Amino acid sequence: MIDKPISIALAQLNSHLGNIAANVECLIDAREKANAGGADIIVTPEMFLSGYPCDDLVLRSDFMHEVAAGIARLTQVTADGGAAIIVGAPYREQDGDVVRIYNSVFVLDDGKIIGRRDKVNLPNYGVFDDKRNFTAGAMPGPVLVRGLKLGLPVCEDIWTPDVVECLQESGADMIVSLNASPFDSRKNDQRMAHAVSRTIESSLPLLYVNLIGGQDELVFDGGSFALNADGNLATHLPSFSQAVVQVQVKSDFGALSLTGQITPPDEDLAAIYRGLMLGVRDYVQKNGFPGVVLGLSGGIDSALVAAIAADALGADAVHAVMMPSPYTSDESLEDAADLASRFGMRLDTISIGPAMAAMDEMLADQFAGKDPDIAEENIQSRLRGTILMGISNKNGAMVMATGNKSEYAAGYSTLYGDMCGGFAPIKDVWKVQVFDLCHWRNANLPRGAAGPEGEVIPKRIIDKPPSAELRPDQKDTDSLPPYERLDAIMQALTEDAADIDAIVAQGYDIKEVAQASQLLFRAEFKRFQAAPGPKMTSIAFGRDRRLPLTSGFSPLKTSMK
Repeated sequence: MIDKPISIALAQLNSHLGNIAANVECLIDAREKANAGGADIIVTPEMFLSGYPCDDLVLRSDFMHEVAAGIARLTQVTADGGAAIIVGAPYREQDGDVVRIYNSVFVLDDGKIIGRRDKVNLPNYGVFDDKRNFTAGAMPGPVLVRGLKLGLPVCEDIWTPDVVECLQESGADMIVSLNASPFDSRKNDQRMAHAVSRTIESSLPLLYVNLIGGQDELVFDGGSFALNADGNLATHLPSFSQAVVQVQVKSDFGALSLTGQITPPDEDLAAIYRGLMLGVRDYVQKNGFPGVVLGLSGGIDSALVAAIAADALGADAVHAVMMPSPYTSDESLEDAADLASRFGMRLDTISIGPAMAAMDEMLADQFAGKDPDIAEENIQSRLRGTILMGISNKNGAMVMATGNKSEYAAGYSTLYGDMCGGFAPIKDVWKVQVFDLCHWRNANLPRGAAGPEGEVIPKRIIDKPPSAELRPDQKDTDSLPPYERLDAIMQALTEDAADIDAIVAQGYDIKEVAQASQLLFRAEFKRFQAAPGPKMTSIAFGRDRRLPLTSGFSPLKTSMK
């Protein structure tokens, strides 16, 4: 037990996966700030040095050599007498012809590696695939760091009692948990519940350090915290922001107590909007794009995507293109121009009318004797996609797809049309949430947003009935139930994996449920080819949900027997 207070800096940092040198420098900078505040120890999130999830990069010897060189560099840095470093990184161990890779925690102090602990419980569900790449570590004991015996579980290790119980029985003074826990709208309460359970069971205080940043489909929200042994909150770091915050550890009558600053987490719509901003910003910037280009239709989905992009990247990095057809209303043209003006983003207008006429002529023999239908509608969407991809190829900006989760679920999006692009920001946002987020953004300026405050999304865009405007007087409700019902049914089918009978038992119409189920299964091939988008719900299309493209299973065959 310590005889003087110890200061531990929680380094909630944004890791750039694969850029080991940049991550090393980021941590060195954070350590210098922590040293200036008198920190004794600095702790990073899980796998900070490499980024997470690395997937099969850890199988490459050249990648793992860079990680080892990064650890050596950080070890050398600690010879200056400043804060000890506790850093997450993969570790490669070779025993003859047998190679094992661990998800590890390195403890560095006084120019030496004084300890290493390996993740015991490897998650293999949802977005996690750790058992593919890592070997499970042995049950750990604590590591003595600056007079404190620290238990160092990694992320999943605190979601069950076994590892913390082992550490408590091995004499740990406190728990320091390194995490790369991705955001979803239900996650905050789950994390806190597990952490509180571990503190109460072990009677040990707990530090929880979480990654922040966007990594392909995942968004890490930070929200790191510290709990005293009674489960009471001592410190909470901001959501979706880098931060280095110190926690003071004192010994009071033989027991440790923690104190620090508390920043309440973002919740509900604020958390979703800021998560979308972070996902867009990191995907664009970490992949080296100079900006984004998107189709601005005058509808609510493209309006929300444009707002998120302008808030995340700044209006100068957003190029909006209105591509009217003969079916585009004057109202849509005016609304697109109004939104672009409110943000100050570039808006160009390129009519697809001439291209539609050319396609009609080119396909006249193929379409002869057949009435106009979805084929002509999809051509319109694909012409727009071709225009955006051409602009992207010429100028380097990344195309953003503007479809929402309701459309992706129902297949009401056009492959190689409005689905084309490098990133789909609202792919995991239900249509009803799109409306809610627009209302929220008009009433709030998100922390860290580059856009202006006030009503940035014109009210007329929010109020108009949703329509793709691919034929005269078209409305989404011509072929779909109202989104209030469709979203609830689709959410049950996807996020709850409910069958038709179970959803009908909740009071929904059998015809609407059957229609939604058919649409969902038929559109699997479209989602398989879709651009990635940031995960916001508990089950997102992509890493979370994996179904075969070719299958003879039909939910309708087994329902209502």
